[in-house]
Amino acid sequence: MQITPDLIKYLESLARITLSEEEEKKVGSELQDILTYIDMLNELDTDGVEAMSHCFPVTNVMREDVVGESMTSDEIVANSPESQDGCFVVPKTVE
Repeated sequence: MQITPDLIKYLESLARITLSEEEEKKVGSELQDILTYIDMLNELDTDGVEAMSHCFPVTNVMREDVVGESMTSDEIVANSPESQDGCFVVPKTVE
């Protein structure tokens, strides 16, 4: 893929930025270098190479999801400064 001035202008409009002509040339050459490098990577023979998401073997260590005892609403609001009908009473924040 070739990076053209029209493509640079299109990318500018997508990013909602304005570049000077000098910046456009610099960005264009940098994008072209990136695409050239990607093309070089695509030439590598990766047959037989297992795909992975990490370079280290990563596994999640999780405990069993076991239902335990729960607190009653009276126990929950027991330490609150003020409660009413099993709910916390808080100062009014919106008029």
